[in-house]
Amino acid sequence: MKKNMLVMFGVLLGGTLAASEEAPLKLGMIGLDTSHVIAFTKVLHDTDDPNHVPGGRVIAAYKGGSPDLESSASRVDGYTDQMQKEFGVQIVDTIEELCGMVDAVLLMSVDGRPHLGQVKPVFEAGKRVYIDKPLAGSLEDAIAIMELGKEHNVPWFSSSSYRYYDSLQKLKATDVGDVRGAISYGPCHLEPTHPDLFWYGIHPTEALYTIMGTGCEAVTCAVTEQFHVVTGVWEGGRVGTLYGLRTGATPHRVTVFGTKAVADQEGGGNYAPLVAEIITFFRTGEPPVRPEETLEMFAFMEAAHESVRRNGAPVRLQEVLPK
Repeated sequence: MKKNMLVMFGVLLGGTLAASEEAPLKLGMIGLDTSHVIAFTKVLHDTDDPNHVPGGRVIAAYKGGSPDLESSASRVDGYTDQMQKEFGVQIVDTIEELCGMVDAVLLMSVDGRPHLGQVKPVFEAGKRVYIDKPLAGSLEDAIAIMELGKEHNVPWFSSSSYRYYDSLQKLKATDVGDVRGAISYGPCHLEPTHPDLFWYGIHPTEALYTIMGTGCEAVTCAVTEQFHVVTGVWEGGRVGTLYGLRTGATPHRVTVFGTKAVADQEGGGNYAPLVAEIITFFRTGEPPVRPEETLEMFAFMEAAHESVRRNGAPVRLQEVLPK
């Protein structure tokens, strides 16, 4: 009798353990025209990689690509071939087909302009989705993506990898007292198909918002051949400044000014912490970055463009948002 009970207990325990070990999520990718698709897939698939993130495997992808964007057109075929040969990813003809095969989606297209059209069938299929930077190629499209997500009740988020660099997260956790302001500087190369900051300036903008959070009220912007300098005034008189670097050395760094201390970001980071956040989000449905924060960042950048058009005059974020 005791032996049978032990056997039954073992079966029950084994079943419980098996149920608790979740199978890897089946992931799909849209847009194979950025080095991020290789980096993300490698960190998910390669268990020998010291930065390996468990919990998901890319099984299918939609090639995508933008013929009028050189950095897309010149790389999409090579990355597609690598995804097939190195990682065994199946290439499909439509996003609808992709959604029928996977649990969640990574929208990776390097070009922000097609993101709205590409995410629509994902929302319609009810699949949680991570949208790589830039979220969109315009503020209007960013708003439309947010509204579509609400309409279909599908969680999503977008983020630069900078936000989750270990060095920036360590800075954010540093006790400087109340944050009075911050300076973020980093690469800000321009791309004619995107508004100035939307292309690469999104990285240092996201780093600035990682420290400052939401609540920016107005910005002014100065532009030269070498810099985009945007100064934002947050509620409570806090000030955040973005230095977009286009020539010479273009490192990325954040300095935070607190009531108790001033602290600097030290070191860099890699993609693994962001990929880990994505996997957690796919399982929980809780976005680590609220859509409202992402939308404010786009309003911040759009207000900066408007300030340039007004010869450096201050522009309130509410001015560039629809009524």
